[in-house]
Amino acid sequence: MELMTGVVRDYAWGSRTALPELLGLAADGGPQAELWLGAHPGAPATAGEEPLDALVARDAGGVLGARVRERFGDRLPFLLKVLAAEAPLSLQVHPDEQQAREGFAREEDGGVPLDAPHRRYKDSHHKPEMLVALTPFEALCGFRDPSVAAAALRRMDVPSAGRLLELLEGEDPERSLREVVSYLLSGSDEVAALVEDVSAACADDVATDVEEDGDPDGAHGGPAPLPDEMGPGEDGTGPGDGGTAPEPMAEAAPGSVDGAVDPDRRTVAELSAHHPGDPGVLVALLLHRVRLEPGEAVWLPAGNVHAYLSGTGVELMAASDNVLRGGLTAKHVDVEELQRVLDPRPAPVPRVEPSGGDGVLTWRPGPDEVELWRLAPEGGRTLEGPPDGPRVVLCTQGRVELAGRDGSLRLQRGGSALVRDDDGPLRVSGDGVAWVAAVPA
Repeated sequence: MELMTGVVRDYAWGSRTALPELLGLAADGGPQAELWLGAHPGAPATAGEEPLDALVARDAGGVLGARVRERFGDRLPFLLKVLAAEAPLSLQVHPDEQQAREGFAREEDGGVPLDAPHRRYKDSHHKPEMLVALTPFEALCGFRDPSVAAAALRRMDVPSAGRLLELLEGEDPERSLREVVSYLLSGSDEVAALVEDVSAACADDVATDVEEDGDPDGAHGGPAPLPDEMGPGEDGTGPGDGGTAPEPMAEAAPGSVDGAVDPDRRTVAELSAHHPGDPGVLVALLLHRVRLEPGEAVWLPAGNVHAYLSGTGVELMAASDNVLRGGLTAKHVDVEELQRVLDPRPAPVPRVEPSGGDGVLTWRPGPDEVELWRLAPEGGRTLEGPPDGPRVVLCTQGRVELAGRDGSLRLQRGGSALVRDDDGPLRVSGDGVAWVAAVPA
């Protein structure tokens, strides 16, 4: 059991305050987008005085244990992050395991440097991911029925949208979505003009709404300051603090409600402000827009097209950095590979609900690599955590004490630790909140 120091990534879309507040550090004025707590070679955390990837390589048996080594080899199979978005992330998709293996091997054989801007596959692993909100969090995730996108576009009353509407209203939803993505990302002058027309049609509405309402939901600024983790509910309990799992998340309803701006217009206006002329602005209309309250979660499997918009959350994924981008970014965009990898099926909002209660919540979204626990001890209670395998712990509220077979560690807000397999079953006490990433049994 060892204290960890994570790596902060300074991507341009990151919040300037959320991670410094969590870690108890002075903000430096620059974006701080993600805190990586894992062994991925792109940015390994430090456990004690040693990079975590080096520690795993040196003592895989003690850190991982026989069960995890048998399934995943001598590597930590998950990556825990805190993500803090002040501006929208790129429109992106992640490959499945086979696509990642084949793509990585293809680029290795072709001699493409790992650090090349146009490199598609940084490793040979898939990257399904789950995000649990710590603050109110907005995201675009997964295709909705194309008829819903068509209705949104018709409400915007843009004469030049005829071809796009024709594609959206085809008989086969999957074929329609594939054709629409191909059309919008074709780079044609027709699409460029359409992006400008739709953006112009939506800009005035949202500008008026902000002037009148003062942006009440924070959609145009950065995320709210990181609260005391999830914060108490009206009865004084938060999710897992003797309370129940959160209610299902809301999806923005189509059309205006009580004079509020149409959420699809708002999406176009927000994205156009950050990325004027980008066709990803129109691809966004194909996706569900969801608002997560603290404690609510989305699960993004391989092929799910998504873009986080704003907020702070705990993110757990298979240990990979394979991202295929289709827009809303200054980074390399790979339309061909994104179209090959995306899943064109319309589907409900990809929520994942936790199980448990009485201080313990557990999210098990499905794949073999990832399981996320939220342990909230109070009043002298001791809670049982994951019993074996590698565990990465992050304290986001108060103070907690971690106890294993032969030792213990204390963490305060922003602190993190590695609990090894040979530490035995994990017990957590104190008065705070600990998030624990583990490998499902």
